[in-house]
Amino acid sequence: MDTCRVPANTSKCSGNTMECFMVLSTQAQKISIGILCGLFGTMCVFENSLVLYLIFSSPGIRKKPSYLFIGSLALADILASITFVCSFVNFHVFNDTDVSKEVFLLQLGGVNTSFSASLSSLLLTALDRYISISRPSEYKLLMTRKRAWTALAVLWVTCATIACLPLLGWNCCVLDSACSELFPFVDDNYQSGWVCFVMVLLGCIVYAYAHVLWRARQHVAYMEKHQAQVGKQNTRMRMDVMLAKTLVMVLAVLMLCWSPVLVLMIYSIFGRLSDRLRKVFAFCSTLCLLNSMVNPIIYALRSKELSSSLRRVFSHFRKQLKVTEESPEAESTHKSSVIETVCEDTHAM
Repeated sequence: MDTCRVPANTSKCSGNTMECFMVLSTQAQKISIGILCGLFGTMCVFENSLVLYLIFSSPGIRKKPSYLFIGSLALADILASITFVCSFVNFHVFNDTDVSKEVFLLQLGGVNTSFSASLSSLLLTALDRYISISRPSEYKLLMTRKRAWTALAVLWVTCATIACLPLLGWNCCVLDSACSELFPFVDDNYQSGWVCFVMVLLGCIVYAYAHVLWRARQHVAYMEKHQAQVGKQNTRMRMDVMLAKTLVMVLAVLMLCWSPVLVLMIYSIFGRLSDRLRKVFAFCSTLCLLNSMVNPIIYALRSKELSSSLRRVFSHFRKQLKVTEESPEAESTHKSSVIETVCEDTHAM
């Protein structure tokens, strides 16, 4: 493996470039990665698909900009899980080197687009909560559905454009520049720029949530001081506080899952990574899937509207099963089977 690694200040675009990045050397490591990706990816797609269904099947929920942003987050997590699992397992577990440079960069662009859109959706959600809590009387005027859809369109186009820059020519093969130690064909400067982009997103999210949490604490103190006052405004504030706390939990999980990956990416920019650290990076990458899997669980536990919608769906499903079991056709089928059984027993006697 070390024989095909090239110093960081030279180009790695050689015939064996792809094999140099296949760092999982044992079958146990490949099986572990395959199990983690399969488990996290399957759960992520199922849970986020359920979130999307709950949002867009309820007219009252899907009209709210807050849940449009959460829907964008769920969609980004679904796409991230599909693109990441397929490309990651195919590369590290099955060691497929038949893909061309363009196909690989297209797959990498899909993964980067999805994860960038996930972070950007969290940023929009944080800004939405900040406006809702800091300027509640003007919220409906400032955050309209048209503005929400426009912001989401800009978000996805921006993320896709940045993620596809290596495919469009910003790669170390075309530029004959220093290549990343973590990703084939990726230019070191592009990796630095993408890390900076992610760090800016995380910084803005933390800044917005700091204000959200501060305002939420003020609202909690206000409600404790005026417990006797019951009204629409008090109820609205209580809902904002609950959603703010939910999103702070999402942010905490996000930081825990993304920190190891970002730290190793930053370290690779300024120093050389050993084979062991590159293996650690491969396993830490699956934490991004874990983050996408945990987000819907937090929504179900903390969002009253989504949890109520989920209970209605389950209740409707149980009623449908009950009606099916008690339908005349089912009863007729049951009686017919009983008669046939009796007749068979009679002939046997």
